[in-house]
Order: sequence, then C-alpha cells, then structure tokens
Amino acid sequence: MVLFARIGNALRLTAIDALGARLGLVVGMTLADARACHPGLVAIEQDEAADRHWLKRMGQDCFRYTPRIVLVPPDGIGLDITGSAHLFGGERAMVDLAMDRFKALGMAVRGACGPTMEAARALARYADWPATSEPAAIRALPVNALDLGEETTRGFQRAGLKTVGAVAARPMATIAARFGMEAVAAIERLVGEERMPILTLKQQQPLHFERRFADPVTHQDTIAKVLLELMHEAALALEEIGHGGRRFRMELRRSDGATRTLDIATGAPTRDPALVLRLFDERIGALADPLDPGFGYDSILLAVPGTEPVVAAHSAFDAVPGGGEGAGQDVTELIDRLSVRLGPGAIRRLVPCDSHIPERAQLALPAIECAAPTPWPEPPPGEPALRPLLLFDPPQPVEVIAEVPDGPPHRFRWQCKLHEVRLYEGPERIAGEWWRRKGGEQTGKGGLTRDYYRVEDVRGRRFWIFRHGLYAERPDPRWYLHGLFA
Repeated sequence: MVLFARIGNALRLTAIDALGARLGLVVGMTLADARACHPGLVAIEQDEAADRHWLKRMGQDCFRYTPRIVLVPPDGIGLDITGSAHLFGGERAMVDLAMDRFKALGMAVRGACGPTMEAARALARYADWPATSEPAAIRALPVNALDLGEETTRGFQRAGLKTVGAVAARPMATIAARFGMEAVAAIERLVGEERMPILTLKQQQPLHFERRFADPVTHQDTIAKVLLELMHEAALALEEIGHGGRRFRMELRRSDGATRTLDIATGAPTRDPALVLRLFDERIGALADPLDPGFGYDSILLAVPGTEPVVAAHSAFDAVPGGGEGAGQDVTELIDRLSVRLGPGAIRRLVPCDSHIPERAQLALPAIECAAPTPWPEPPPGEPALRPLLLFDPPQPVEVIAEVPDGPPHRFRWQCKLHEVRLYEGPERIAGEWWRRKGGEQTGKGGLTRDYYRVEDVRGRRFWIFRHGLYAERPDPRWYLHGLFA
C-alpha cells in the first residue's frame, strides 16, 4: 500500500508501507512506474487536510503532559517539557508514556528528548534514543538532520562533512561563506546554542460559570432563575468565540458536601438559554431518584464542555409558516427532548456511509451525536425509488424461476407463497468487495457479484431481489429478497 499526491505534473508516491519498501518502492517515484513494477499495488491519494486534522488531534491529546505543544507538520509533535518531566518520573519515562499511548492507536512512533526542539526531532528521526551521551549523539547525526535541502546536504557530503559534528567543528565563518547563514543557524539550533521562536498550539479553555450563595437555597424556582442567569452568561461567552454549546453540565453542590451532576446534549450547537433550561427540566423530570436539596445548595456550576461553530441560518423570503427551516428546527428540538428523556441511544438517525454495498451504505447512530443531516438523493419526478424503505438484515432467501440462467426472475417463492412477476427493471449490478476476497479468489460473501432487480407482482406489490453471484463465479447462484418498496 502506498500514498500518492500530485507533485508538479505527475502523481508521485509520498509514503509507502514496509512491504513496499522491501519491494524497492521509494518516496518520489511516479505512480505509473510503481504500478508497472508491481501491478497489485494498492494506491490511495493522500489527504493532507485529514493528516493535519489528525496531527492536531494528537497534539491536543498531549496537553496531558505539558501546556506548551508545537505541531511540526507533516508528522511531528514537539513538547516543551521544562518543569513537567519530573511529574512523570523523568524524561525517559515521559517519552515512553507518550509513545505507548499513540502505539495503542496502531501508530508507528519514534520519540526523543533534546536541548531544543530541532535536536529532539533530529534524534527521533536519525538516532537510537536514549543515548549514553546526548551531545555525542547529536554530533554523530548525519548532515541530513540539519534539514537544509538536498542541494546543501549534497554540498556538505562532497566536502567530506558527513556528520553534524564534522560541520560544527569547522569555523562558522567558513560555513556561512560557502553555505549561507541558514546553515549556521541550523547547526546552532541543533547543538543547543540557539533557540528558535516557536508557535505553540492553543489550548481551548473550558467554559464554566458559577454562582455561590451566602445562604443555602432550596427552592426550585430560585435554582431555575440562577441557571437561566448562568446560561445568559454562557451565551455571551459563546457568541464571542462564534460557537454554540453541544454539551452542558450542571453541578448542584449541597452544604453537606454532596454534589449532584446533570448532563444534557443537543443535536445542534445552540446559544438559546430557554432551550437549555427546558432540556434540564426534562432531565430532572426523567430522574429515577429525584433531586434532594437537603439543607440547601451552596453553589451552582454550569459548564459547557462541548462546543461547535454556529453557522448562521437565513430564512427564505417565501418561507411557509410551519414548514421549511422552521420545521427542521422543531424536529431538532424534539430529538433533543426525547434523547434527554429516554437516553442518548434511544433516538437514532440514519447517516450515509461510504460503501456501495446496500446494507452498509448507512449507519444508525444516536441522533443527538450526529452532525447536521445531509439530504438524501431523490429520484427524478415520476420515477420510482431506487432503494426500498425496508431492508431485510440479513436478506431472506427466495426460490426463483428464470427463463435463462442470467436472466430476470419470472416468478419466485417467498415464505411459502408464489409471486408471479408482472414487471421488472434491472439488473443493477453491484460488484463485491474485492478486498474481502480470500487468497485472491472470489470466495466468500464479500467477493460475489450481485444483480438487483426491482420487480412488481400481479397484485401490485414491489420487491427488491438479487442474484448472489454470476454463473461464471459459482455454478449455483442463489437468490435473495433484500427489501420491500412502499
């Protein structure tokens, strides 16, 4: 497996796996040459935006070690561990802990510590860490670790300077005259004599708002009034950053030290205090153990642990009351209320999935956790639906009679009842998932071709049936009923 990207006017390899490296593939080779050498190559286009997003997610996860995180695209994360390494048992234990966390995600990770970020990055790339002597390990690094480009690196090698120590031993004036001041700065940063200004990753501060009372409060009306005031404060703070809350948490702290925590979530980011207050009322009403204020609450805390950007919605000039965008908002609020009352997994929404196999083309996910729904493709006016509303999982076997082996069905038996086919449309051929085939042969459920037919029997009932496998793939292909049209 390799990744490729368009570089100039050609598609070139940007990453290869271990097997590809053993077969002689190298980064920078054109995709056409790689496929000519190995026709079975699996090539996937590199998604740079997804890589940056994943690197940022990993960087945010490293805030557990230090508040100063630096992203070094395309594949590096720098941690300024000054003053925090001792909390994890030292530098080596801290590096091992961070690496084990990412290895648990199935990632290949290399780590090291150094006097500067450039030194740590070079040691991680070109040396075995930990080393007996860190300065000696830095000076033993190849000149590629200076990261000065192919031309400058080749110039060092032609001059007989193959290690960082050999370059650092020469007078810096000579290095600057021949290779430029950029080379001098790279050497000084690598050996720790100069530090380069860094731009750290910003850590999003959690939003929380608290109200303390001189005397404990017990009345529900007072609690609701205070919560509404806190929500107005939260709405102003969210408006400043252009976000809306997706998750809200309320903590009721009693005078005897007990704390009751209530969490709610919304299907879309919101800054509406009245909506959040209604959802908390639903949450309180659904509690099996009612709230007991005891001797009263000393303080109430409102936190917004989950936020998302809010996209301004513009209503159309010809909007009809009770329909359009207003109806969609009503459905969202209904989903929020039912999810809070019945539980986050009780209400589900079908989400499109990137698969051409019908039963895998959608997932049923909790509606409260799904993003804004995308419109499903609609058939042309006057045309029947391409897919039925009801799918059987698994598809139900049927007995089919066809005039020719690869022809359409003329009659079929399902649940001991015979159906005469009056009209049919098809076939719609859906190929199997070749990556699920075992041993390169078309065996197993994932490797067979499906021929789908939309049929209507003499009583006007419509079915979606398919032949599982061609006669070239198996001698006795079977038929299945996959769905029913409305």
